[in-house]
Amino acid sequence: MERIRRELAQVLVGRRITGIELLEERLPQNTGPEELEAVVGRRVRRVRRRGKYLLLDLEGRGLLVLHLRMSGRLLFREPGRDGAVRPSHVRLRLGVEGGGELVLVDPRRFGLLYWLPAGGARRVPGLAAMGPEPLGRRFTREELGRILSGRAAAVKAVLMDQRRLAGVGNIYADEALFRAGIRPDRPAGSLSAQEVGRLHQALRAVLREGIRRGGVTVRSYAGIHGEMGRFQEVLQVYGRKGEPCLRCGAPLRGARVSGRSSVYCPACQR
Repeated sequence: MERIRRELAQVLVGRRITGIELLEERLPQNTGPEELEAVVGRRVRRVRRRGKYLLLDLEGRGLLVLHLRMSGRLLFREPGRDGAVRPSHVRLRLGVEGGGELVLVDPRRFGLLYWLPAGGARRVPGLAAMGPEPLGRRFTREELGRILSGRAAAVKAVLMDQRRLAGVGNIYADEALFRAGIRPDRPAGSLSAQEVGRLHQALRAVLREGIRRGGVTVRSYAGIHGEMGRFQEVLQVYGRKGEPCLRCGAPLRGARVSGRSSVYCPACQR
C-alpha cells in the first residue's frame, strides 16, 4: 500500500478535484453520496497512509479515506496517454484538473470510502485502535517485544492483528518469519529477546524490499498506472508449499494459522 500512496502523491498533490462520480450504492460508508460533492473544487494537500488505509488531505480540513480491501484497485488515467479502453467494475471516478482521472475498480465491492469534511481520521472505524507502523521510527525491537509479550496467540496472528501492528499482511508475515527463523504458529509470548530482535529486523527488511520492488502481484494488485509488482519474484516461502526450501532444501509445509494459509520451513523455523 505504501507504493500506492507514493504514486498517488506524485499525481494528485497540488491538483484540484474537478468532479466525482459514484457508481456503487454502498459508498461512502459514513454519509450520503450527495455530501461528497463538497470535495469538488478542493485541492489535494497531502496523501498519507495508515496501515492499509489511504488518506487524502484536502483544502479546508476535508479528508477522504479509502480502503481497497480484498479486490480493490486504484488506476490513474492521464488524458491522451491511456487510450480509450475503460476498465470494468468501476465504483468511483474522481476527476482532477488537467483532465486526469482516478478510478476505483472493485469487482467484489468490498472497498471502503469515508468523507470527513472536518478531518479527524480517528473517527473512521479501524483507524482509532490501530497499532504502530512497522516502518515508523517509534517501532523499536523493545516495542515489538511489548506487543508479543505474554500472548498465547500464534506470533503470525499477532503480527497481522491491526490493533497490535499496522499494515502487515499475510505474505509479508510469512516472509519475515522465515527470515527470522520462527515458526508462524509459535506462541507470541514464547519468543526470546534474541528472536524478537531478529523478527524486528526481518519484518522491516521485508517491508522495505517489498516497497522497493513495487509490492506483490498475486491477484489484482498493481500500481496506479497498471504496472505489476515484482516482489513475488523473490518470495522465499509464500505460495511455495511442497517446494524445497531455498535455504536448506527441506520441503516447505503449509498450515492454517488463525484462519490464514501459511507456509514455513520445518527445518529452518523453530
